[in-house]
Amino acid sequence: MKKFRPLVFLLFALNLSAQQRPKLVVGIVVDQMKMEYLYRFQNDFSDNGFKRLMNDGFTFYNMHYNYLPTYTAPGHASIYTGTTPAIHGIVSNEWYSRTAKKDVYCTDDASVQTLGGGTKEEGEMSPKNLQATTVTDELRLSTNFKGKVIGISMKDRGSILPAGHFANWAFWYSKTGNFISSTFYGEKLPDWVTEFNAKKNYMKYINQGWNLLKPAAIYDESLADDNPYEGKLYKVDKPVFPYDLKAMYEKNDAGVLRVTPFGNDFIVDFAKEAIEKEGLGKDTVTDFLAVSFSSTDYVGHILGPRSMELQDTYLRLDLTIADFLNYLDKTVGKGNYLVFLTADHAGAENARFLKDNKYDITNLGGKEMKKEIKKFSTDTFGEDLIEEYGSFNVYLNKEKIKTKNLDLTKVKQAFKDYLMTQNYIKRVYTEEEILANSGADYHLNCIAKGYDATQNGDLIFIYKPGFIEYGATGTSHGTTYSYDTHVPLLFYGWNIKKGESYDRKVITEIAPTLAQKLKITLPNGTESEVLTEVLGK
Repeated sequence: MKKFRPLVFLLFALNLSAQQRPKLVVGIVVDQMKMEYLYRFQNDFSDNGFKRLMNDGFTFYNMHYNYLPTYTAPGHASIYTGTTPAIHGIVSNEWYSRTAKKDVYCTDDASVQTLGGGTKEEGEMSPKNLQATTVTDELRLSTNFKGKVIGISMKDRGSILPAGHFANWAFWYSKTGNFISSTFYGEKLPDWVTEFNAKKNYMKYINQGWNLLKPAAIYDESLADDNPYEGKLYKVDKPVFPYDLKAMYEKNDAGVLRVTPFGNDFIVDFAKEAIEKEGLGKDTVTDFLAVSFSSTDYVGHILGPRSMELQDTYLRLDLTIADFLNYLDKTVGKGNYLVFLTADHAGAENARFLKDNKYDITNLGGKEMKKEIKKFSTDTFGEDLIEEYGSFNVYLNKEKIKTKNLDLTKVKQAFKDYLMTQNYIKRVYTEEEILANSGADYHLNCIAKGYDATQNGDLIFIYKPGFIEYGATGTSHGTTYSYDTHVPLLFYGWNIKKGESYDRKVITEIAPTLAQKLKITLPNGTESEVLTEVLGK
């Protein structure tokens, strides 16, 4: 029998090694979720969704983004790479390319084709613009590509960027109602995805319409159902319950699901199918499912943070998360999966709402601002020297400046001085000031962490607190202020002790923490600062 002891010991050692990682990691990103929503809506949540994660897991109450701009694509990229746009290169949702002389969308890739029946524009996507590795990439590498990685979202950028360069698949929702992908991941969709799409299960949500989940009196954390700060979903007559989603669908397309809480439900329907059909969490090799809930962002943008629609969306998301956790308990097993939940950015209050309550701010129109700065250029230099404007960036036309024999440094200073005369501008920084950042100026430091010298503008500005470049209704995000940077972070499940922290943390600490916890290589761009509170057993 002695000769069998080494084999028994080896098997025991391999089994022990396998237990050093969970069977499945589930990353959840809630688009445009403020930490404050966990406070405001807490009394109306169930015990099994957000409260389960908070009561039985570890809650970071003071998690922040540490760069500009706080948008969806940079947010997802930063969560999963553990670094900022200055390093991973996703400097906005879209940005102006100086070399190509055109706007670049974060996940555009003309070299691939659409899979799944969506339009050409919807499907020609890949992670090629992402310059750093993700924690999901490192999991693939560390398991010799045996651990599966799948990204799922309503938005292409919400699935592609978290899933990384080496993902098995990333799937996103099309206005056809299908989950689609691109040939970056394979020659054709997996059969189970084609079968799922053929069922058109999104119609059950559209046919049922959208009414309040609970009695109207419960929604006393929100403004009246019809208030002047709400926009209109797909141009309905009034932004009030109930919503006839079938009528909206018939006038538009299946994209209407995105602007309802049922977009989140449909994501979980598809995520469950992926877990079952791809066998995620079924063996000792760790798999990773990256899920991003986008409907919260669509509802927030259109209807604003004080709308009954947004509150209803979060009350329903709470139940959706509870259902998903119960599903994971049954299929993967309690203690075998690790969940983290955070957001890609938060969001501002509606500026008109604040103004009506005696805060002297307003919303700003992007087109008007671009027009004004171009007029300044023409009045001052006799010619429009603005090549592009957007996402807090001013791009100067250096060829024109050179042709006119103008001093570039003086031109930059002239535009900076002009912008500083505007009552809504707090700071303006030139490219030289950004690259020479010492870290002492908080806002400049955030700009520098989001600045790629090959992709950003010659000047970057920030507004005074409360001002947003958006319409009169709904809300937006993007700034360095706490209302845009402060997001939740909840860890739950495998080797997570119950606890909480109120210390300030930054979003780029999530990926290296996961890497350390999973005992895999750190993402290549990260500064490797970790959340020690959730490391260890």
